[in-house]
Order: sequence, then C-alpha cells, then structure tokens
Amino acid sequence: MLSIRDMQDSDCQPLAEWMVTVPLWQRYGLTVGGAAGQFRAALAHEDVLITADDEEGLPAGFAWMMPKGAFGRSPYLRLIGVRPDRAAQGGGALLLEAIEARAWAVSDVFFLLVSDFNVRAQQFYERHGYTRVGALPDYVVPGVAELIFWKHRAG
Repeated sequence: MLSIRDMQDSDCQPLAEWMVTVPLWQRYGLTVGGAAGQFRAALAHEDVLITADDEEGLPAGFAWMMPKGAFGRSPYLRLIGVRPDRAAQGGGALLLEAIEARAWAVSDVFFLLVSDFNVRAQQFYERHGYTRVGALPDYVVPGVAELIFWKHRAG
C-alpha cells in the first residue's frame, strides 16, 4: 500500500532517476538533472508536490500541482507519475485524488495537459471525471499536440 506525504528535497533525485527511464518523459528530453532541478525549483516556489511512498519508504510516485498555473487563475496538474514497477496498482488514482483535494481547497476547477499519443492517460483522466476541452498543437514538442482536460468539482 502506498502512503501519501508532502515531497521533500531529498525525494527530487530518486524521483528523477526513475523518471528518465519512462518512454513518455524520454520523448520530452527529460534528464535526471533537469527533472531534479524542476522539482527543487517548484518546492522553492511553493507549488504543491506530493509523493507516494512504497512499503519500504521509497518514493514510488508523485504529483505536482501549480495552484494558479492555469491562466494565472486555476490549479494546474503539471506532472503526475508512478514508478514503472508500481504501475497499474492504483497509485496514479491515489495520487490524483490527493492532489485534487489540494486543488479543491483553492478552486472549483482543475486543469491538466495530456500528450495526444498518450491514450492510456487520456482514458485514465476521463474515468476520473475530466473532460477534454481543447488541444495545443506543437506546444511543447513539434508534432505532438497537448490535449487540454479540465474537471469541475461537483457540489
């Protein structure tokens, strides 16, 4: 069972080391130094970063939310990931639920982007109540559209 906690600086390097093994992030040219540096900058900027620890206390996943990252107004899920050896075990849903709880504390809407080729992620977000509302062709990488998803909190 995974347990959720706030990310610490000491998590940045171990998370970055497995992230660069994931084909999705390889396609975006992610490096260990780049990923660890982005996490550290986000922690200093007071973005919301959480970690899912495995039974041995090692970081097995993370979620990164920028409270006003979408249009300077709404929470934006910058990144979410689960270590490959822990994939398809419910960790992504656990992390999404935990980071959504933080988002709902500041807004009734939550945005994220998904690569057009990442069909499994699109299906994951749709199962969790997200709706595709647009696309940004060539936004991050040439030849890849980033699909805009959003969720409105029921209530």
